[in-house]
Amino acid sequence: MRQIVLDTETTGLEVSQGHRIIEIGCVELVNRRLTGRHYHQYVNPEREIDAGAIEVHGITSEFLADKPVFARVAETFLAFVGDAELIIHNAPFDVGFLDSELQRYRPGYIGIQSHCQIVDTLQMARHKHPGQRNNLDVLCSRYAVDNSTRDLHGALLDAEILADVYLAMTGGQTTFHLSDEEERGSEGGSESRIRPLPEQRPRLPVIQPSDAEASAHIATLAAIEKSSGAPAQWPIAASAQCHTVTDRK
Repeated sequence: MRQIVLDTETTGLEVSQGHRIIEIGCVELVNRRLTGRHYHQYVNPEREIDAGAIEVHGITSEFLADKPVFARVAETFLAFVGDAELIIHNAPFDVGFLDSELQRYRPGYIGIQSHCQIVDTLQMARHKHPGQRNNLDVLCSRYAVDNSTRDLHGALLDAEILADVYLAMTGGQTTFHLSDEEERGSEGGSESRIRPLPEQRPRLPVIQPSDAEASAHIATLAAIEKSSGAPAQWPIAASAQCHTVTDRK
């Protein structure tokens, strides 16, 4: 299963007021494991950035002056995302901005939800922790995720932090190690490990009951039938004929 944890930074809060994306950050999960692949891009929004937004992310118009406009990075972004499941905190905000940019780039674009399933971790947190604050900083504290480097918001950093929070919220990161080499390389880690079965399992020993044991078993079955008034589940005749315990699958 391929998932993309995604975050954006913008020039302001309202896409309806013409605000634009200025940064996109994505990290990739495959089978609930961080792969190390990521997508990160600053974008020239071709408009001014609200002062309040700069206080949040620290990104200025001067910094973005030489960065590409969204139209120049749209295809690279779409190629990285593909049809992966998108994990986003407060998804309507980011999806609204992404759809606005993609519709400006490609008129008639239906929306990113037409080819990607969206998981909103804010809604997930509200369901798990009703009546409590559920912003990313609070979730980091709640799930013991280190966010000590997060002085300002940044799309890639926030996506990396959200990936850790998401894995913690949904049961932690589990890795299936399929070789002794991988097992040795992961010693000391906190990931769950499942050791593979050997290619050829040793045959189990065959135990044959003695005549006395077989007679005692048959007598026990007869006593059960007499006391219950119903036939035993394992017929006495079959027990008398089968004195050998063979391998169990």
